[in-house]
Amino acid sequence: MRRRGSVLVATLVAGLAAACGSSSSGGNTADSAATPTTGATASATTNANGCTPPPSLNTSSQSFATEPPLTIARATYVAQIVTNCGTITVSLDGKAAPHTVNSFAFLAGKHFFDDSGCGRLTTARAGIEVLQCGESTGGGVGSPGYMFTDENLQHATYPPGTLAMANAGPNTNGSQFFFVYGPSPYFKQSPNYTPFGHVTAGLDVLKRIAAAGDTPSIDGQPNQPVVIESFTVTKG
Repeated sequence: MRRRGSVLVATLVAGLAAACGSSSSGGNTADSAATPTTGATASATTNANGCTPPPSLNTSSQSFATEPPLTIARATYVAQIVTNCGTITVSLDGKAAPHTVNSFAFLAGKHFFDDSGCGRLTTARAGIEVLQCGESTGGGVGSPGYMFTDENLQHATYPPGTLAMANAGPNTNGSQFFFVYGPSPYFKQSPNYTPFGHVTAGLDVLKRIAAAGDTPSIDGQPNQPVVIESFTVTKG
């Protein structure tokens, strides 16, 4: 799945706009977790999709000059992704995709994803059922300012529940990622997106979001607005 900035699936969908961030900096906190902020989730009434009104997007963006040093252990990590539609828990494979997991741990420690949007939903008619997130500023854009190498592509598969990187071509990974929520036969012919985790709880959250549809249909913005309220990474 292509990052906003180039064609997602050339034979199926239209091109999308590129991602950049503004400047800020900070050190690597790979084994630390961002502090969850429950906000509206704790108090607002849920709608028919199981979602609360989303908080306002954080339109400021952090940018870092280079990929953070690789400091995580080659081990399993756990991501807790709190959205206005529920919490998604993911097991992250720090052994097969250490650079990817290390980057996410770093960005989570910087609160990079807090109050960021999930601005893209594709549906079964496209042959690819995914929700794409990781836009640091909303509006379909978002980048940490650096790119890093592809990983874990040999014999890669993308069953429902897979967490994988969006990209704009080989070795252009940044902050945008996607959840596979349903059968996606497209990946059989194009296994080019680093898989680095698997949903262990919250697949129902993704399916509820998908059931509300997207605009334009097949490959558009979710009709149910989705905002990541907090994103934490801890060693499993």
